[in-house]
Amino acid sequence: MTGKIEQRFSAEILTDTRASARRLIGFAARYGVVADIGPFRERIAPDAFAESIGDGADILALLDHDPTRVLGRTRSKTLQLSDEPQGLAFDIAVPNTGAGRDALALAMRGDLGGASIGFIVEQESKDGEIRVIERAKLLEISVVSAWPAYAETSVEARQWPRPAAGQLVSSRSCPTPRLDALRRYLETL
Repeated sequence: MTGKIEQRFSAEILTDTRASARRLIGFAARYGVVADIGPFRERIAPDAFAESIGDGADILALLDHDPTRVLGRTRSKTLQLSDEPQGLAFDIAVPNTGAGRDALALAMRGDLGGASIGFIVEQESKDGEIRVIERAKLLEISVVSAWPAYAETSVEARQWPRPAAGQLVSSRSCPTPRLDALRRYLETL
């Protein structure tokens, strides 16, 4: 156990564009995928975050790991986390705040870098030269604007109720006057 907070980044985000159901969903971490983390390589073992999810801890959803830009949290049920076979899945009910509007607009345009996690390693092992995170305390997930360490992560804007698996939503498929105006404004910048 190292005891220090670590962060990892990943890619792909889905968004929901309906005013009453603004959602970002995706994978904050993918299990079994090897990532280059600068001086070392690592992978996250399946169920590495299961205890954090199951113990009722208050885990945050942030924009770019910034604690002043909260997008959701498990305590208020605006962040839902699930331990899926392929990775750590998330579903964020995006707030109508500056950070929330920014994240949703960037996701709709495809400009987000992906997703990320902040955690403390509790148990790790080695597989040759690869560090394997066996168990970690999950503190936060983040929607990130830049580059993820784990390129296989995803974030998407989604409709609610959820469309069929694999069905992506664009801002044009769920038009709203407010989002259309925001898109036109952003295109002028």
